[in-house]
Amino acid sequence: MSFTADRLLLFGATGDLSQRMLLPSLCALHDDHLIAPGLAIIGTARSDFDDDSYRNFAREALDKYLPDIRKGAIDGFLGRLKYQTLDATQPDHFVTLADEIGTIDQGMAIFLSTAPSLFEPTIAGLEQAGLTGDKVRIGLEKPLGTSLGSSQEINVAVSRVFSEDRIYRIDHYLGKETVQNLLALRFANIMFEPLWNAAHIEHVQITIAETVGLESRAGYYDGAGALRDMVQNHMLQLLALVAMEPPANFDATAIRDEKVKVLRALRTVAPAETVTGQYAKGAIDGAAVPGYDDELGHDSDTETFVAIKAHLDNWRWQGVPFYLRTGKRMPGRKTEIVIQFRAVPHSIFASRGAKAVANRLVIGIQPEENIQLSLMAKVPGLDRDGIRLRPVPLDIAMDDAFAGPKKRIAYERLLLDLIEGEQTLFVRRDEVEAQWTWIDAIRAGWAEHGQTPKRYTAGSWGPSAAIALTERDGASWHD
Repeated sequence: MSFTADRLLLFGATGDLSQRMLLPSLCALHDDHLIAPGLAIIGTARSDFDDDSYRNFAREALDKYLPDIRKGAIDGFLGRLKYQTLDATQPDHFVTLADEIGTIDQGMAIFLSTAPSLFEPTIAGLEQAGLTGDKVRIGLEKPLGTSLGSSQEINVAVSRVFSEDRIYRIDHYLGKETVQNLLALRFANIMFEPLWNAAHIEHVQITIAETVGLESRAGYYDGAGALRDMVQNHMLQLLALVAMEPPANFDATAIRDEKVKVLRALRTVAPAETVTGQYAKGAIDGAAVPGYDDELGHDSDTETFVAIKAHLDNWRWQGVPFYLRTGKRMPGRKTEIVIQFRAVPHSIFASRGAKAVANRLVIGIQPEENIQLSLMAKVPGLDRDGIRLRPVPLDIAMDDAFAGPKKRIAYERLLLDLIEGEQTLFVRRDEVEAQWTWIDAIRAGWAEHGQTPKRYTAGSWGPSAAIALTERDGASWHD
């Protein structure tokens, strides 16, 4: 829909995500004049605030999570904010909300940052209050269900009221600059795309490692686990961007058409090609940390680590393993993609005692955003016995290469696109359902074979079986 909303309605406006990400992102957009001066932001939650007390609440969040912003920017931004107490299970609250919002003839964007169990009553309340017209679009924060069936229930409820072109399913990884840069790296540089296939790439690794444990997410995480929390959304979206065919053009339909082809080409994974783990007590950065069960307060079989050897059954990637790995309480925090190229078919230097190492492309997504290409080069010097070669990295640190533009929160891009109606960085229904189909098959295999998580020490890279998963193929994790 090609309209720019002049109302933004935030559900869950007092929650952790709003404090850490949404309010700081919106304030930064305001400071850079990227949102229209007339955009009103209405927060709703069960908390008993009025406009002034919510503005005070927002100021505290901005002081904490956006400390470098201009104080004048905060004052101007707070002037946009209004607040309406709302319980999504009370239909009459939506009538009061509609009165507060007023006319939506110019367009409204809605962001649902609530528990998925509240999606259906919230959408029903919005519809009954007349807040779901043709000039209203809705953003849905993950998780979108816990299985294919529950995801379909949510999608049916939303699509009953909103057409697909007005539904914005959020995966915040797609808002990260380096993730978006994957498309530029592949399709704006002629040297990569001819090599981006099974003939030249040996394997691909995708790692999302966290040093944190449960923090404040115990209730959600213990019912989800690493496979649902990380692999189903973030990791599969990264895989799709790495493996997709070149789209005809840069628009939402073309890009998402190619991504869903990748997701549907994923081969069903045998349990032997997966490793699950759960962290035991250990140390992170020299500080002792408890095990998962101790942190949770009771015994649990929820996995906090998963490694998968995946394959795509299509022409471009046949026979190329995609190694996926994610876990909590890892030695370091990092998200990266590793493209391991094949060795040269014949080394002219072997007869002179030199060994050529295959090229490798490492795309760092967080905490640092960088691109590193490892190339072979001659070591300077005079050697009677032959020639010495060594891998030399070509580094592009995004902060250095683009020192002018300030670093953005991923939600800035996503909120701006929601307000303006750009769907390219949002996930389509068929993508979500293809992801859940693959994930559900893995979980069914675990259940059938009685596969439970192996313990690993906090501060390690997971169970030793994860190392064997790659080394059986002669590969190693990029640690």
